[in-house]
Amino acid sequence: MNSTEFSRLMQQYQGLVYTVCFQLVRDPDTAQDLAQETFLAAWTHLERCPPGCEKQWLARIAANKAKDHLKSAYQRRVNLPGDEGMPELPAPGAPPGPPGPEDEVLSSLGYSDLAALVHELREPYLKVSELFFLQERTVEEIALALRRPAKTVRTQLYRARHILQEQIQRKEHGNHGTL
Repeated sequence: MNSTEFSRLMQQYQGLVYTVCFQLVRDPDTAQDLAQETFLAAWTHLERCPPGCEKQWLARIAANKAKDHLKSAYQRRVNLPGDEGMPELPAPGAPPGPPGPEDEVLSSLGYSDLAALVHELREPYLKVSELFFLQERTVEEIALALRRPAKTVRTQLYRARHILQEQIQRKEHGNHGTL
């Protein structure tokens, strides 16, 4: 099979491969990544494809990629205490929910105070916080810029907000209410 034939095969079965991946992982971004990995694996192992069984072969590769992803150490990571019921950041374009207490505190800070607190963060929270709080980038823009899944960026921002809130409380208690 040459590259033109493989391109036709990709166009013909891209919907099937994505659907197989999405049915297992239930995340559109991850499913898209896994679909790309499926076609890359198929291209590198074309000689293993039984003639006339391309559809089944691609579906099996996609299912295996998705299952491997779900079994990976990254996916099995243990949630930290307090992660249960972690709220998601709003989707882009969605109306903002009611501000929480930490949002009110963060918004009451001046830019220089907020920047100082953000720059005290360590990775993986520093870069996402700089982009989100200081440069006002969207989660999707950050995910693209840092080459991280949007869900990972949302989680890191959630945890960064919590850390920032703790920093503010420590400074208020240590400095008798002044920053």
